[in-house]
Amino acid sequence: MEQYEKLYLYKRIVQAKLFIDNHFAEDIDLDNIADQAHFSKYHFIRLFKSIYGKTPHNYLIKVRIENAKLLLSKGGSVLDVSLTLGFESPTSFTAMFKKLVGKTPSVFQNEQKTKRRAISLNPLSAVPNCFAETHGWIK
Repeated sequence: MEQYEKLYLYKRIVQAKLFIDNHFAEDIDLDNIADQAHFSKYHFIRLFKSIYGKTPHNYLIKVRIENAKLLLSKGGSVLDVSLTLGFESPTSFTAMFKKLVGKTPSVFQNEQKTKRRAISLNPLSAVPNCFAETHGWIK
């Protein structure tokens, strides 16, 4: 395959990835994503996985879960976060979150609150010792 053809295919796959990145909270599926790259869905899955190491669906789930972590850290409810990010139900969101993160959204959220509280009580606890020592913050 010529270099130009490879570049053209790669650009189309990147375009589809950017579509996922920009529309992850919407009701998108493999057909919508593959259409962005102008490939059949099975050919698209193979190409996407060869470039990004995961299927488009798995990448979409990863993007949604990473955004869920941000929203939960900011205090969003599990129900609101699940619906905001395009999950079918809070139950399916909780199951997927636990599968990928290793804990439920509620446990994750409580851990984040505990971390924020600890940092607000002792801000230097969040600064690496080597950095703090270099700047004379601790001896």
